[in-house]
Amino acid sequence: MASRPITSWQIDGEAMETLSRVLDLPPENLIKSISAVPISRKEEVADFQLSVDSLLENNNDHSRPDIQIQAMRLAEKLKCDTVVSEISTGQGTVNFKINRELLTKTVLQQVIEDGSKYGLKSELFSGLPKKRIVVEFSSPNVAKKFHVGHLRSTIIGNFIANLKEALGHQVTRINYLGDWGMQFGLLGTGFQLFGYEEKLQSSPLQHLFEVYVQVNKEAADDKNVAKSAHEFFQRLELGDMQALALWQKFRDLSIDEYMRIYQRLGVHFDEYSGESFYREKSQEVLKLLDSKGLLQKTLKGTAVVDLSGNGDPSSVCTVMRSDGTSLYATRDLAAAIDRMEKYNFDKMIYVTDKGQKKHFQQVFQILQIMGYDWAERCQHVPFGVVQGMKTRRGDVTFLEDVLNEIRLRMLQNMASIKTTKELENPEETAEQVGLAALIIQDFRGFLLSDYQFSWDRVFQSRGDTGVFLQYTHARLHSLEETFGCGYLNDFNTACLQEPQSVSILQHLLRFDEVLYRSSQDLQPRHIVSYLLTLSHLAAVAHRTLHVRNSPPEVAGARLHLFRAVRSVLANGMKLLGITPVCRM
Repeated sequence: MASRPITSWQIDGEAMETLSRVLDLPPENLIKSISAVPISRKEEVADFQLSVDSLLENNNDHSRPDIQIQAMRLAEKLKCDTVVSEISTGQGTVNFKINRELLTKTVLQQVIEDGSKYGLKSELFSGLPKKRIVVEFSSPNVAKKFHVGHLRSTIIGNFIANLKEALGHQVTRINYLGDWGMQFGLLGTGFQLFGYEEKLQSSPLQHLFEVYVQVNKEAADDKNVAKSAHEFFQRLELGDMQALALWQKFRDLSIDEYMRIYQRLGVHFDEYSGESFYREKSQEVLKLLDSKGLLQKTLKGTAVVDLSGNGDPSSVCTVMRSDGTSLYATRDLAAAIDRMEKYNFDKMIYVTDKGQKKHFQQVFQILQIMGYDWAERCQHVPFGVVQGMKTRRGDVTFLEDVLNEIRLRMLQNMASIKTTKELENPEETAEQVGLAALIIQDFRGFLLSDYQFSWDRVFQSRGDTGVFLQYTHARLHSLEETFGCGYLNDFNTACLQEPQSVSILQHLLRFDEVLYRSSQDLQPRHIVSYLLTLSHLAAVAHRTLHVRNSPPEVAGARLHLFRAVRSVLANGMKLLGITPVCRM
């Protein structure tokens, strides 16, 4: 379990001093050994636990006494006070139960005062230096419709950037487009043969896709077409103005269309970069590798870098074609060096599928042997493959088809549910709920795992789904709308002592630990799991702790509780890249 700080209101200074004295340890060492206890459906649990084992980790005395005995001895020496109402022991832990009214007041005040910063102001993050972080993600291929394979990179990269930004780091989001290479020779020739300007303007990527399919067929049958394509790409490489103008048009139209899709996904970028930016700079990289004696020519005329030092073929990275042009790896090296000069980053994160794991290992290794120590600041976050994403018409290749299908199915689902409110913009709501469904299904497991996509599972309104999260948020928002905020000036903590209330409060205590864990391993599943549990707890409380027809004091306290749940739910959803809906 992640360590969690104890702030002054959770255990007062006196108890902290006693702990410090009994253990002969400074208070800051204790902070790292205390965590909030996860709630249990079976029994009422304590609020915090002190891990005796982690306290003694740094103790060099290998004959240290049995942990359980240590825990019991320690518990005997501590006394309850106005803050701590009960002290007990567990498996190697000393457990503290906080005065219930104090717990209620402090947690709810903290959630409402901190607002969108709740959990992020925790002492867990206070010592962390603010960093300059570059996140490269999404990276579709220009002049091709946005492929569904780029969805995972887009939503995972967006989550990582959101989380780092929320923690106060300076984040630069880069979309590194596949906008150079032999395919543009084919496309340039194809457009000259089969292209129509009107179609290009009205439906750019669809038309370019059709042209690309047609020219590929022609090039397979007709050597002259293949030769023209090669010549067109050479003209591009040599900077021919006419060829570059056509390429630029394809690139600009593609980005316009991608931006429309990113808007639907709620994703933005600070920089649209691309392989084309590094045509010349990759030649400089080749010269630099050569000057350092790292470049080796092969019999085929290509140039490689041997990362093993002994000619092991599996450790050879090709950096130049036989005609002297650069490759993907060379352009990535040039891009990394350029970004370091431009952003002076403390961390650069690449979000791509796990198939590129070796590629990035080699790129980082080459940077190291070139003498760039900052290569260790580069990190590849790999992810698995989504299988079985099909629409009713069959296999899907384009993301827009998936988004349209999700919106359509969600609209149909919402129309069939009697409780659906009259909505101002049902299409937009359907899109946001559908996206939540897609993101939660994707983020529930380890990013590295492949998973089977299931439409049925995506749209379940009960259980651990994005639809359930959105439904819970909308329901709690509706409560506030119905009863207004007149109750919310002050509340009586004695009115929130039912087990359902206490479970929610205990769970709210753990939010910073969950954020901390996700910030350490960049896995969104911790936050997803936390939000789903919070939604289930809220559903139980909503059924049993009624606001309507309750005395004003009780109704006000319960509204306070539900408002805090909705606030934390919204914070977590936004980090994941989900826009919470207020009605559905």
